[in-house]
Amino acid sequence: MKKYVIIVAGGAGTRMKTDLPKQFLLLGKMPVLMHTIAQFYKYDSALKIIVVLPKYQINFWDSLCTQHKFSIGHKVVNGGKTRYHSVQNGLNLVPNESLVAIHDGVRPLVSKKVIADSFIVAEKEGSAIAAITLKDSIRKIEGHKTVSKNRKEYYLVQTPQTFKSALLKMAYSQTALNKHFTDDASVFEASQENVTLIAGDYKNIKITTPEDLLIAQALQNNF
Repeated sequence: MKKYVIIVAGGAGTRMKTDLPKQFLLLGKMPVLMHTIAQFYKYDSALKIIVVLPKYQINFWDSLCTQHKFSIGHKVVNGGKTRYHSVQNGLNLVPNESLVAIHDGVRPLVSKKVIADSFIVAEKEGSAIAAITLKDSIRKIEGHKTVSKNRKEYYLVQTPQTFKSALLKMAYSQTALNKHFTDDASVFEASQENVTLIAGDYKNIKITTPEDLLIAQALQNNF
């Protein structure tokens, strides 16, 4: 099946405490988003790459590509009001009978193995969601107290989240925006489809704070 990736990059940099959106911050010599695109290209140069950006950021992105001589082919699509709508916009360019990965633009350290596993499992099972086990103890707020929970029963969800495109497009067409939809797996699950987890990677961090960028810079040195 033909493979696509929709890279969603709509951050405004609020938690990063900078005027520059986090996807455009430098990680080493290139902006974060370029590293993310490059990882999928390294996995498969024939992969169709779709980048979803807020309309007002597209000209700036084009200027960055020129400045950094970034030549990896990709299609840029206008983002929507929310991440949910942005993914819908990206899906409009994805045909049925294909596989599509949805990935955060600010996860630049995704490994080729995680990408490969996501496509392999999604083709067999219909979905493949990267996730990692918890390292810390966890507690749940119940009323005015907290209760200890078994961390072995919980996972931290990452991206890529990869699907048979027809199933994901159907899920998005059958559901309306819901505050409980924090990712594409939530939308997929709401359409009564089964969510299949695959092993993610602790290095596959999402850069949202200044501390995350420092960690990513350290990890990149051994990436």
